[in-house]
Amino acid sequence: MSSFRRLAFLLAFALPAAPAALAQSSSSSAAAPDQAGAQASPAPSFAGETSGEAIVQARIRQRREQRRAAAIHDAFGRRWQTFIDMGYLRFQPGPGIVSGQPLQRLTFYGWETGLIRFSNERLGYMIDGRGYYGTAFVGLNAYSQGQFTRPEVSMYNVLGGPIYRFYMQPKYAVSGRLLAGWAYGNFSGDTNGIPPSMLGIYSDGGTYAVSASIVGEYNLSPTVGFKLAPEYFATGFGSKVQNSRGFTTGIVYRFGKR
Repeated sequence: MSSFRRLAFLLAFALPAAPAALAQSSSSSAAAPDQAGAQASPAPSFAGETSGEAIVQARIRQRREQRRAAAIHDAFGRRWQTFIDMGYLRFQPGPGIVSGQPLQRLTFYGWETGLIRFSNERLGYMIDGRGYYGTAFVGLNAYSQGQFTRPEVSMYNVLGGPIYRFYMQPKYAVSGRLLAGWAYGNFSGDTNGIPPSMLGIYSDGGTYAVSASIVGEYNLSPTVGFKLAPEYFATGFGSKVQNSRGFTTGIVYRFGKR
């Protein structure tokens, strides 16, 4: 009898707690599949989108490069180029006779023109003609008699050689140019019959001429451009070397499209 009472007492406490335990068990079992489903669902991927953007950017770069190459060819793909320039040169006109020292350098101003034939967009061969004019200061000596201290002198050149464009863009290009040829000096035209050597300047005559320069071209249009060429210019009058420096600048015109 006493054991029956103990069993009834335990049932009285256990029955009210049973619904809560069942509810907790069902909620746990429901949450487990949800968590498993959440873990199983993959994260969104942007690999396809990134690949598509890269392809678009590559096509844009390719088209831009094609347009740039077409613009360069339109400007520099022409077979012929001619030019007309003005020139500036610092030149030593003679050995001098007063102090045994060379005369001071004079300023030559001149003109230049020529023709270039290009084998391709970069390499060409040119012929160049130019003339320079200036005033030499010879100072007072026994022969000038105070009258011919500043005679006018001139020099004429015919040169030829290669030119190579080593950098090109649609609007401009930079080239290297090396020329060699002949120079003729007219130093007696303003001495009133006095031999130039007696005034300390070189005698009339011809000699070699060598020119090395960097040429910059800026395109005003595909056929017309502006040119500037700093230059080293060497001649051999009087069996001496005249190391001169200057520049030429002017307008270029291209024709004969390939």
